[in-house]
Amino acid sequence: MTNQPAPMPTTAPAAPVVAPGVDEDTARTLRELAFLHEFAQLATQARDWDALMLTLVERTTEALHVEVCSFYLLDHATGRLTLAATNGLDRDQVSRVSLALDEGITGAAATTRRPIEVPDVRLDPRFKYLRGFDLAGLTSMLSVPLTWNDIVVGVLNVQTVATRRFTPREINFLATIAALLAGIVEKGRLQREQERQLGELQALDEARAELLSVVTHELRTPLSVVRAYVDLLADAAGGLTDAPARASSEDWRNAAIDQIGRLDRLVDSILVSVRGEGLGVLARSPFDLGRTMGETVELLRPLLRYHRLRWDPPEEVLIAVGDEARFRQVLELLLENEAKYAPRNWGVSVGAWRQVGEIRAYTTDDGPGVPAEDWESVFEAFVRATGRRGRGSGIGLYAARRLMQAMGGRIWIEGNGFGGSRFVVALPAVAPG
Repeated sequence: MTNQPAPMPTTAPAAPVVAPGVDEDTARTLRELAFLHEFAQLATQARDWDALMLTLVERTTEALHVEVCSFYLLDHATGRLTLAATNGLDRDQVSRVSLALDEGITGAAATTRRPIEVPDVRLDPRFKYLRGFDLAGLTSMLSVPLTWNDIVVGVLNVQTVATRRFTPREINFLATIAALLAGIVEKGRLQREQERQLGELQALDEARAELLSVVTHELRTPLSVVRAYVDLLADAAGGLTDAPARASSEDWRNAAIDQIGRLDRLVDSILVSVRGEGLGVLARSPFDLGRTMGETVELLRPLLRYHRLRWDPPEEVLIAVGDEARFRQVLELLLENEAKYAPRNWGVSVGAWRQVGEIRAYTTDDGPGVPAEDWESVFEAFVRATGRRGRGSGIGLYAARRLMQAMGGRIWIEGNGFGGSRFVVALPAVAPG
């Protein structure tokens, strides 16, 4: 509630026009209703907390014809009532003056949760005179607690110079004002709490994104070094006299370089997921999804060597619209997920088909799959499915969803018909020619 101050009305509310012949009791009721109406309007229109509180105590001073009106807020952490606004006393003491719940008439009203009316505070042992704040000439006092959902949130006080007995009607009127004020206080408290929590979440997300950015950038240096050493090993193997050995060495070098390139692409996909860079400019071009899947499966066979890999290329050509390079990354993320979480010797299946204007592909395994209650949450950043073991940071599936959405596609989890689950991705299809 600390936004830019909004202009606050500073003049007294206009008295309602009362028709001739209306008795005084009815006229007073109309004035009270007009005051409460204006009170509610101020609460909904004001943007600045301090100005609102000052205006409300000023209006209450006028409405009850008293010299002083003060509002105290209860801090539940410290158990103290702190001055939040006053009219008629030193406003420089706002936020400085505070009372414990067992101090003064103000504390007694908060503790008993009932209005306390004192005709002469000089004769009441509960009254606590605050030197430098209270005025010596004040005599009568009425304290009303502010409660919200059976919780005390503060106290509203009015004081007079002349000795005065507040009538039941005046006490009820101040209690009504206090009830409205309690709602305003709690609304402001909830808003500030929500803003605080939102700020903490945003700061946490920014910190995580920054950490991942730093880590992924740091990965580039060792990847470059590994590539250099692979090249050196290949050059050394080039001097072998055994031709088959030379050929095998070249094959291994090419396979190693392919995997280093894959790591580079994975680093790029993580950076894309945490920064949002480039997501708006992903290609949406036709490509042969079946061929791309076949090449990716072959590339990752070494990673899935401990599983029974089932891949049956589609019988028809499946032309999808999207970013082929990014789709490869998504499929690599899904197959790497299978390699991490599917136990050894379990079957891992990959497939693709056409369905109602889309080209769909899936990965699954012979295990129980992802629990149904986690089917959505696993696509959130830093979340892993309940009970899943193995390596994992919780960023892969998050990156996969962002990449699919950026190229106009979808990714989700569904049952595989055998008691487990499968990951499904879909891209728009190009109609067969």
